[in-house]
Amino acid sequence: MISLFGYGKTTKAIAKKLQNCLIFDDNFKEESVDEYGNRLLPPAKFSTCKSTMQIPSPGFPPQHELVKNANNLVSEYDFFHEDMPFSIWISGTNGKTTTTQMATHLLKQKGAISGGNIGTPLAELDKNAPIWILESSSFTLHYTKKATPGLYLLLPIKPDHISWHQSFEEYEKAKLTPLDRMKEGSVVIIPKEYENYPTNAKKITYTDEYDLAKTLGIDIKKVEFKSPFLMDAILAMAPSLIIYDEIDYAKINSFKTDIHKLEEFTDNKGRIWVDDTKGTNVDATIEALKRYKDEKILLILGGDDKGVSLDPLFEIMKPLHVKIFAIGSNTDKIVNLANKINKEVIACYELKDAMPLIHKEHTNKTLALLSPAAASLDQFSSYAQRGELFKKLALL
Repeated sequence: MISLFGYGKTTKAIAKKLQNCLIFDDNFKEESVDEYGNRLLPPAKFSTCKSTMQIPSPGFPPQHELVKNANNLVSEYDFFHEDMPFSIWISGTNGKTTTTQMATHLLKQKGAISGGNIGTPLAELDKNAPIWILESSSFTLHYTKKATPGLYLLLPIKPDHISWHQSFEEYEKAKLTPLDRMKEGSVVIIPKEYENYPTNAKKITYTDEYDLAKTLGIDIKKVEFKSPFLMDAILAMAPSLIIYDEIDYAKINSFKTDIHKLEEFTDNKGRIWVDDTKGTNVDATIEALKRYKDEKILLILGGDDKGVSLDPLFEIMKPLHVKIFAIGSNTDKIVNLANKINKEVIACYELKDAMPLIHKEHTNKTLALLSPAAASLDQFSSYAQRGELFKKLALL
């Protein structure tokens, strides 16, 4: 009998495919049955003697008692690894989704499909597709012990999800573990700081997007994206080049970036607003500030920072013209850090209270930026809900 931990998108897809599973979730207070005949049970009902294999939802924390009591824990990737065609895994801290979307855009005519953390669980992917492009979260990689990519694209690793992994070192380790299993003939593209990490794969290293473009023979002047999307684009072009020896500048330049990621729009007064609600960690917000470093920025900052130090972000802000509107569960923390570097800051606590204050100060000579450097779940159901509220209130 297979047990599933958590009842999210990944495990629901597996339960629908397999049926007759045991599913344990903290939200289940009594036993019931879903529409596919799977038993839904409180965690206290779990017993290894009734379970031959356990598959956790990717975000299911390793500190949970169910994980601690498991005797045959298998990740989604490991469960489907025998059916997995040639696969390209994409990970790193920021840019995973955009890079995955760009790579899929370039390889779609070759039959490539995408999934994993980007939205489609492996249980719903066509195993007859020639290529799977998988956005791979640190959570999934933490639990994966068997599956291996044919090509691994690793964006820079910066502090994130510290509360889940318990330390940056464990987070970093999860991102690097695929290299341990990669075989001869496979290829990994990694930041130069990991050039000495042992692996059987061929290593291509880089310091930045310009260095990587030069190594790959890509004319970066022909790629029309600005940072931070430029790094994503160069990395996304690598699979076409490595597998098919193709570079298609027109194709990559036709890609449209997703909403909520440095999404610029103007109101009826011509004022510029930027929705970067997907900036859920420090490094993402640092990249946003670099992009607008010459502007007078009205910055909405805060939420669930996942235990990560915000010091590097405030260090970057020292020379910039930034006024901070603090929201979320770490509002007081942000106010204290801002005061230490003598930055203007207002404790708003909630986005709905910050926006009227920004409206009063925003002009054609300022830029209003939502880039929280934090997750949204302390006050919203998702980063998207946070972004939609920002846009709605900006256009009032």
